[in-house]
Amino acid sequence: MKYCSISEVSAKFNIPESTLRYYEKKGLLPLIERDEAGRRLFSENQMTLLEIIIYLKNTHMPVKGIQQYVSWVVEGDHTTERRLEMMKNHKQSVLAEISLMTVALNAIDVKITRYTKRMKHMNNEIKDQLKKNGEEEI
Repeated sequence: MKYCSISEVSAKFNIPESTLRYYEKKGLLPLIERDEAGRRLFSENQMTLLEIIIYLKNTHMPVKGIQQYVSWVVEGDHTTERRLEMMKNHKQSVLAEISLMTVALNAIDVKITRYTKRMKHMNNEIKDQLKKNGEEEI
C-alpha cells in the first residue's frame, strides 16, 4: 500500500497541514499510522476518507456530524444504512442551502444591474457637462 506524508496530502488537497492535524485531533482521521520518526503516514483509504470529509465540510456539515459519519465508517458495513440515511438528510440540507443562495445571488444580480445602469447614467451626465463647458474628456 502506498502512503503519503502530511505535506504531500496537504499539497494534494490544498489544505494546511495544521488542518490535517486538527482533523486527526477531532477524530475525523482515525487510525493514522506513523513512521519510525513519528511522522504521519496517510494511506489511500485515509485519503479517500479525507476527500469525503472535505466535501462534507464544504457543504457545511457540522464537525459533530462528520465525527459520527467517520465513527460509523470505522465500525464497518453494519452501519451502511445509517450512513445512507445521513447522506440523504445532508443532501436535502445542501439543496435547501443552494436554493437560498440562488435567491440571494439573484438579488445581488439585480443590484449589480441597477448600479451598472446608475454608473453609466452618471458617466453620461459628466460627459454632457464637460461638453457643455467646452472641456475635453480625460
